[in-house]
Amino acid sequence: MINKWKTGHIEPFWDDEYRFLNYRKEPFNNEDDLKKWREQGYTQPVELFTGMMCKHGETQPRWTNKIIEWLENDYNWSDVGVNYYRMETGVILPPHKDMYVQYSEMFNCTLDEIERVLLFMEDWKSGHYFEVDGNPIMDYKAGDYAWWIGKVEHSAANIGKDYRYTLQLTGHVK
Repeated sequence: MINKWKTGHIEPFWDDEYRFLNYRKEPFNNEDDLKKWREQGYTQPVELFTGMMCKHGETQPRWTNKIIEWLENDYNWSDVGVNYYRMETGVILPPHKDMYVQYSEMFNCTLDEIERVLLFMEDWKSGHYFEVDGNPIMDYKAGDYAWWIGKVEHSAANIGKDYRYTLQLTGHVK
């Protein structure tokens, strides 16, 4: 992997079941980033720093296991965490690096061993934005993904009129 991240594509096999999950607002859990963003001039309410999630362990689409098997069989991943993410209009998630605190504790991994795949569930729509390591990923298609290891800066926003659906996959190599 160059710069600890790459892009790729998996041929979509899913239907729109992800649209109807039990999504809940999860608070952004890094106080240092929140403080930094306020100092940088971000003024939106704290609830607009993150979208809504259907977390691992909750009822998820019947085809979720096929995505897990792809990562386990093709890339030797273990302990795959699956979180569906719905970003509403007006949500801006400024540049940040995931800390994976809970995941690293649960599976006794170091930050450099943890991998993340952000899978786009639908084609790009106007107003949807994603950036990884300073590189915008625009005009993506359903099945495109960004993949990184450890702490790689990324950001996202939805200033469009439609929800932005992604799937966050977290794992580590056996």
